Amino acid sequence: MDVASCRCRVANSISRFIHLVTCSGGSTSTMPSEKDYRNVVSLLKHLKPLLDEFTNIRLPWTEAVYEECEDLDAAVNEAREFLEKWSSKKSKIITVLRSKPVLLKIQMSSVKLSSHIFRQLCLQESQNLKIGQLSELMIEILRSQEDSQNLLQIVDSLSLISSPDIVNESIAIEKERQLVEESKRDDEDDLSQTSLAADLMARIQDHVVKLDGFKARNGVPFPSYFRCPLSLELMADPVIVASGQTYERSAIQKWLDHGLSRCPKTGMLLSHRNLIPNFTVRALITNWCEERKVTLSEIQPFASKGSAVIINEENGKLDSSSYAHSRSESLSSVVSSIDLVAVAEAESRFSGKPENNAAAAAAAPPSIFDSTSKRMTAGGSGNQNATRSLLLPSESGCNELTSASHVEDLVKKSLNGDSSEMQTAAVGEIRSLAKYNMENRVIIGESGAIPPLISLLRSDSEQVQEHAVTALLNLSINEKIKSRIAESNAVEPLIHVLRTGNSRARENAAAALFSISLLEEYRIKIGRSGAVKALVDLLQFGSVRGKKDAATALFNLSIHHENKARIVQSGAVKPLVGFLDPGTEMVDKAVALLANLSAIPEGCSAVAREGGIPLLVEIVEIGTPRGKENAAAILLQLCFNSPKYCQTILVEGAVPPLVALSQSGTTRAKEKAQQLLSHFRRQRENGGGRGK
Repeated sequence: MDVASCRCRVANSISRFIHLVTCSGGSTSTMPSEKDYRNVVSLLKHLKPLLDEFTNIRLPWTEAVYEECEDLDAAVNEAREFLEKWSSKKSKIITVLRSKPVLLKIQMSSVKLSSHIFRQLCLQESQNLKIGQLSELMIEILRSQEDSQNLLQIVDSLSLISSPDIVNESIAIEKERQLVEESKRDDEDDLSQTSLAADLMARIQDHVVKLDGFKARNGVPFPSYFRCPLSLELMADPVIVASGQTYERSAIQKWLDHGLSRCPKTGMLLSHRNLIPNFTVRALITNWCEERKVTLSEIQPFASKGSAVIINEENGKLDSSSYAHSRSESLSSVVSSIDLVAVAEAESRFSGKPENNAAAAAAAPPSIFDSTSKRMTAGGSGNQNATRSLLLPSESGCNELTSASHVEDLVKKSLNGDSSEMQTAAVGEIRSLAKYNMENRVIIGESGAIPPLISLLRSDSEQVQEHAVTALLNLSINEKIKSRIAESNAVEPLIHVLRTGNSRARENAAAALFSISLLEEYRIKIGRSGAVKALVDLLQFGSVRGKKDAATALFNLSIHHENKARIVQSGAVKPLVGFLDPGTEMVDKAVALLANLSAIPEGCSAVAREGGIPLLVEIVEIGTPRGKENAAAILLQLCFNSPKYCQTILVEGAVPPLVALSQSGTTRAKEKAQQLLSHFRRQRENGGGRGK
């Protein structure tokens, strides 16, 4: 059974018949069986969504379904041909007599097909009913160390997606545990369930923080060690409880108001219920907020799922999606919004860093979180040049304001250190200083550090090379320093890292090239430098993060017309078409880049040659709004390029999803879908076209 071909045929036949009857206007108004035809159209309109659902959930086609689809396709085409040949000069009586058996065939085939499909859908639903599945998932999560997908399913199923939800669930679990303890029940099931619930809640809290995080209204992410262990929010009024742990006042007060007597984090019995203000932590948070122009009252918990919303500290613009929309046709209506998540925090995507670890608060030095600490010195408000000494977890100096002399000393050590360890440590410190602080980036950039960092890109030490390229990436956020890096001939050394570095170094080299390519004149220079082939290699063979960085850099380079052919000739289309599979994490990035490349004939040929057309049709049907838009744009370019491609697109069943897109897509998606449908109509009116 050729199921795909059958599905395409019957869908296209139904769409053509519905379009013919509904758009014929006056031509059917005088036809004796006009009402019958419209009733059949109504029947088919109800059948089509059922058939689409059956196809979308990929149920196996039985012989009966296949045969009924074939019969329906034949009946619909027979009725369509009869209608197309009818004219007012023909006998009305004979028309009625001949229409009846044709329309009855459609009616009977539709009823039989609906019955078969409905039976299979019901059977599938009944098989999917797995009682106790959520409970099994919970147990499986606790057995495994890493089970992010199941954790996400639990979070969604139980709606534990906001701070109040998490606090309330934590309180409910503790109340149940306290009730079991006070009643001295020996029921092993009760004890086991409360213990399991507490363990699972701890895993959920860690997972939710890593997955979604929190954001302020202007999108600045905050360090994990400023987050309340109970509410997971940035603490505005931190207080210390009897156990020595620090919490947000409103969260721990709610906990205590429910009569709970143990510390949420340590489980210690609280000797008293007093809440002592933690002025040290409050000062740290206030200082951090002032540096980033964040008002504590603006903090809103939980960013949208799947969206790391980061503010670009240089221009105040939000970067909240992988690609942002633009009306410029020259950009294929898609412009990268620095998928490197604002580059300033480029390093934060690597696991194990305190900013990524919700458990870092527990590992923080007592000097930050206990009531006895007074270790925080800061220059008075009148002394702006005073050096701050704020002890932060794991990277105690990474956010301190540095000095030109200190940077110059680090540069000397990085070039002429007494040992490789000293050299690595010096470059690593420059990397850390450039990571968070805007002022540090300026000081480093103006202290002569850029040429030495560029020279270290050719270091034989992988660690030194990684530190150097990441430092340059962090520095490139500042527009003036970015220009200085580009003018210092950094492109060739960055390409060297792309080819020879370790995984992280290659990722950050691609990110740095992307950052430099935002300077229009360097978009051309980078394209001519040989970077394209190295980026395509990373796109094809790199890590997942590396592939994403390479795609982002190539997208920006492809904006310049001259680079499109280079990218195609370097073999980028093959891996990009592979990324169109819905199972990958790269669909929208790949289709956006292909939309640019399809603007040239070589790009269209490569997309078709690598088997991209069926996948593009599928994206038009089930992709994201932006993915559908770009997929439709590529299909339109393919149709303009060759009648052969147009025919292939039709065979793949593109008409139904394009009709839907023309009615419910984005503005540009509707426009592209309508242009495609019009092109198909012209092709049909002209008798089709022969392939080249």
